[in-house]
Amino acid sequence: MEVHPITGVFGAEITGIDLKSGLAAATADALRAALAHHLVIVLRDQHIDVAAHQALTRVFGTPAINPYAPGPDAHPEMTTILKEADERTGVFGGGWHTDLSFLDQPPGGSVLAAIDIPPYGGDTMFLSQQAAWDSLPEPMKSLLDGRNAAHVGKPYGIKWAPPVEEQAMKGSTKRGDPDADRERLHPAVMTHPVTGRKGLYINPTYTLRLDGMSEADSAPILNQLFAHCTLPEHCLRLRWSSGMVVVWDNYSTQHYAINDYHGFRREMRRSTFDNDGIAAWRG
Repeated sequence: MEVHPITGVFGAEITGIDLKSGLAAATADALRAALAHHLVIVLRDQHIDVAAHQALTRVFGTPAINPYAPGPDAHPEMTTILKEADERTGVFGGGWHTDLSFLDQPPGGSVLAAIDIPPYGGDTMFLSQQAAWDSLPEPMKSLLDGRNAAHVGKPYGIKWAPPVEEQAMKGSTKRGDPDADRERLHPAVMTHPVTGRKGLYINPTYTLRLDGMSEADSAPILNQLFAHCTLPEHCLRLRWSSGMVVVWDNYSTQHYAINDYHGFRREMRRSTFDNDGIAAWRG
């Protein structure tokens, strides 16, 4: 197994592994270490089936069911992310976000496998919340460190629900859930339990306000932070290829599915995993 950094900040491509052949304990340990240090890891030309996908997920934690986008009855932990060639809606995962940060226990990470990709377009962007934290000015760090932020599930609730015509994957996602509008508080800054690096834990899709501040008073601060996070120096853009698999740390990154492939079909299979829970990151 070899690790090849993608940018000078985060992300790495892993070579020398065939996921279909199973993973030895030492290889699994190396993959976990690579994810802890690089936050996003890419494995090309894997073409994994559901069983191999499940096995890879278990390397990083316990497979979890997305309550708002469960998979088929046989494999509810496997969400199919599909946009047909004739659809003109938004795309699932469009907009910068950290998966399900409005849950009491957000998933620790995800494994995404390319099943059917367009000839061009459909890239995924990632940003490092750790890099964004590192480059913040000290007064902003002082404001955020030790403070919670309130998260709500805007796309899945009632109060902030997007128009039906803009919703992606209609019929296969749960919408209109009043509990998604309930605020959950999580640390605005979290510490990685393996590397000890601090990172922001906010995102424009789900973060509503800073604890101790109103939504209106929080907005200019959060908007400044959201813009800071997406600076090119903090980002990487992945172009998908057939059979590619990507694993990411959901507490240390945000991602954005780019909706620029109208007229082409795109199908991905995603799992999420729980590791030690968000409490392990509160240090």
